[in-house]
Amino acid sequence: MPDIHIEREHALGLPRARQLAFRWAEAAEAKFAMECAYEEGMTSDLVNFSRPGVNGELRITADRFELHARLGFLLGAFKARIEREIVHNLDELLAQDNPLEAFDHALAEASAKKAAKVAARPAPRSRKA
Repeated sequence: MPDIHIEREHALGLPRARQLAFRWAEAAEAKFAMECAYEEGMTSDLVNFSRPGVNGELRITADRFELHARLGFLLGAFKARIEREIVHNLDELLAQDNPLEAFDHALAEASAKKAAKVAARPAPRSRKA
């Protein structure tokens, strides 16, 4: 199985990094149908995530995010694209002055796009008996 391993240092401290990671888990559940389990610890937290085709963990410390994901056969073909997207989003988020606010904005934007897509679908035709 192809693996993705990404590490990023940050200067958020554990409480703010924890908030960001918790929101990430919520977004992963809503946007990608992931099942996430958040374990809070004294010096680090761990988010275990899974769905068909991918599973992994995100470790959160006072100065680092470390993501390790294992992709199944079908998603393995898209490893480079998936990894690029994760890296881009994480780097963009950590570059913000207020990453929590930026994360909320990005999540709201993604939700609006999804709602627009659903609204643009043609209405199902009713069948005559």
